[in-house]
Amino acid sequence: MLRITFLLRKQPDLSFDEYYRYWLEQHGPLVASLASDLNLLRYVQVHTLRDDAALATAERMAKDRGGMEPIYDGVAEVWYENREALIDAMSTKAGRAAGRALVEDEAKFIDLPNSPMWLCHEFPQVNPTPESIVAKERNTIVKLYFPLRMRRDLDREEAHRYWYSNHGPIIRRQAAGFGILRYLQVHRVSDELEQGLREARGTVVDAYDGHAEVWFDRGLQGATPERTAAGRRAIEDEGKFIDFKRSTMWLAKEHVFVDHM
Repeated sequence: MLRITFLLRKQPDLSFDEYYRYWLEQHGPLVASLASDLNLLRYVQVHTLRDDAALATAERMAKDRGGMEPIYDGVAEVWYENREALIDAMSTKAGRAAGRALVEDEAKFIDLPNSPMWLCHEFPQVNPTPESIVAKERNTIVKLYFPLRMRRDLDREEAHRYWYSNHGPIIRRQAAGFGILRYLQVHRVSDELEQGLREARGTVVDAYDGHAEVWFDRGLQGATPERTAAGRRAIEDEGKFIDFKRSTMWLAKEHVFVDHM
């Protein structure tokens, strides 16, 4: 399965309310209407939480890591059955027309040059069966989004291997104590298709090396010795392969528009 991640920054002349409303009420239905032409398997909008508690949490997480990049205004996530399904969508007249329509609409509310994107593969670490956990607007589950860039002194392949083979097990072992419901590592894959997608949107900002996604119930969170210790161990190990200054993290809610998985 192939996934594309789009980190989004809103157009500066829009308020957050205008931006989220247009994305949810106008762009989301447009994507859903074109899903078959685009061979989309799944499409999810991930809206950054901007309540005081969520922003304070993001600020604290960044401070605990010595400072990080500013948070993004949301994420668009799309899944394809495989690479061939994406190529097929880009090769048909209907698929190309759908792609152009989406980029034209994205430009109305997204700052496309400053909204990075990349192709990626998922590596589940803590995964319930069935995979039905969604951070919906009306429940207390939230999704932690952690786009990351690897330390410059590490070979990229070596860093990804450490992330998967060493850091993943650390988080798995303490998932219960930390209140984690689900945890995915999403690794960027090098693919020539990415450049064409970036050029279509005029994207100039560098992509990340991947991101981590963690779902937990905000209603059950609180400062406990177990969670404090788990958080300290996680940050200590993250520093072995992540460049915090070029990474970022925040809390979000999900809106699922297409799901054929």
